[in-house]
Amino acid sequence: MKIIDSFGKDDLAKVYVADFGDDRIAEFVESRQPPIPIEDKWVLIISTSFGCAVNCLMCDAGGIFKGRCTAEQMFEQLDFLISKRYPDFNVPVGKFKVQFARMGEPAFNKDVLDVLEQIDNRYIAPGLMPCISTIAPANRDGFFDRLLEIKNTIFAERDFQLQFSLHSTDEAERDRLIPIPKWTLEKIAGYGKQFFDKKGRKITLNFALVKGVPLDADTLAAHFAPEYFMVKITPVNPTYNVIKNKLESYILPDQPGRQYKIVEKLHEYGFETLVSIGETEENLIGSNCGQYVMKHVAEPNKLKNSYTYIK
Repeated sequence: MKIIDSFGKDDLAKVYVADFGDDRIAEFVESRQPPIPIEDKWVLIISTSFGCAVNCLMCDAGGIFKGRCTAEQMFEQLDFLISKRYPDFNVPVGKFKVQFARMGEPAFNKDVLDVLEQIDNRYIAPGLMPCISTIAPANRDGFFDRLLEIKNTIFAERDFQLQFSLHSTDEAERDRLIPIPKWTLEKIAGYGKQFFDKKGRKITLNFALVKGVPLDADTLAAHFAPEYFMVKITPVNPTYNVIKNKLESYILPDQPGRQYKIVEKLHEYGFETLVSIGETEENLIGSNCGQYVMKHVAEPNKLKNSYTYIK
């Protein structure tokens, strides 16, 4: 692995671009959450493939797919980020979150499971919390069965975060935004109940909510029980594909205190609901979800409201 570029700020978020040879490029991210000190929370976000095979309408990482990362290639990303701050691989962080969420759908790569099984042998990290963020692709039941086994054995008494990226409660809209076969809401609900952490960590249902795209509280409540699931609603980040596909964010990141009727309705059903608006400067760095800075580097017509602060 050879680092060929980096973008961002050490005290907020930094994207690293690595060349693994044979025209295979991966990005990975170190993210902070000011003013929380790194000793309390540190987030690393790695790629599970070179590009992405899914091609979601709001994400710039799709359209290019050069294969899946091996377990060792994923560890190389983590090794680089960890060794910069903790060269002995001893990570004394209260919440050390490792997200398999930069480029690629983790359920398409069984080596993600190998990383989860081996990670304790690589680092001393008592605060480790893995995070699998998935669109729940169809025909990957074997991956999810093994994931559940790993969670119930290796991580039985530890934090583990599972997030399903739904983006809509309407199946036709889900198919439009995420154009591959996927589990139904009913199947996701059944698996999530099995995965539920008896210590209280709920399964996250994530909606990068596009204006005009349904998030219907009645439909959600008909499938998902609030005692097992929470809802996270995020802005649609300003990517090239968002502009190209004329998608408008329902959540306005420049109005963090704004109240939304859908949140009120979800609260009526008892759903813990988080409107998650991160640092808008991360849009300029390119570290937010769906932003692929290498696409920006190659793009002759640069976006004015995104990817502009890159060094």
